[in-house]
Amino acid sequence: MPKIRMTIAYDGTDFHGFARQRGLRTVQGTLEDALARALGHPVEVEGSGRTDAGVHARAQVVHWEQDHGPAPERYPYVLGRMLPGDLIPIHAELAPDDFHARFSAKRKTYRYTIQRARVPDVFTHRYAWHEPSALDLARMRDAAQQLVGEHDFTSFCAAATPVEDKRRVIYDLRLEERGTYLDIYCTGNGFLQYMVRIIVGTLVDIGLGRLNRPVTEILAARDRRCAGRTAPAKGLTLWDVAYETSP
Repeated sequence: MPKIRMTIAYDGTDFHGFARQRGLRTVQGTLEDALARALGHPVEVEGSGRTDAGVHARAQVVHWEQDHGPAPERYPYVLGRMLPGDLIPIHAELAPDDFHARFSAKRKTYRYTIQRARVPDVFTHRYAWHEPSALDLARMRDAAQQLVGEHDFTSFCAAATPVEDKRRVIYDLRLEERGTYLDIYCTGNGFLQYMVRIIVGTLVDIGLGRLNRPVTEILAARDRRCAGRTAPAKGLTLWDVAYETSP
């Protein structure tokens, strides 16, 4: 059957994450409900990854199969009239038969935003972690560079993560200042549960002088207790998902 690939954006504040959960409002469940109404039968949607509760997306990628329906390019218009305002369809197209939103992805980029002003901005507080204390950005950048490359990230994921192989590759981890905001971009071939949030929390603890253990030592320990705190979900956004060919 034809396969549709669509890019969506969402404000994760009022969603219990991406993956469907019985009785809870999720991105996948909300999108599948809208597609079922549009096509007249149940539809199973696959996503590039499962963002946690409270995490946002600028460019999440999903796909589904269908034997009939609107032209692919019309889905943003059709679904845009049916979906709530915090879930926006951006672009849709016909995908190759072998395309899979998750397994075809080559790399993902997350952006984490920290606001460093004295008081939080009411218009961005849903999308940024407010940290008014001074941060040593030089120390944070040095620590970030030590995380680039292939490592076992056991120390940087939830202790209960069921995945056995915790080796991942980080291609880029950089800090960019934007007025009173600090954006941390993290690009990798895949991420473990809470991995980016723990990386950010560790960098912030290093920047505040609360954590002085070398990053190499934290990695080698393979122990979640050796890293810093888990940053709040609200500052994290799935920024981009890259494939061999992207629209």
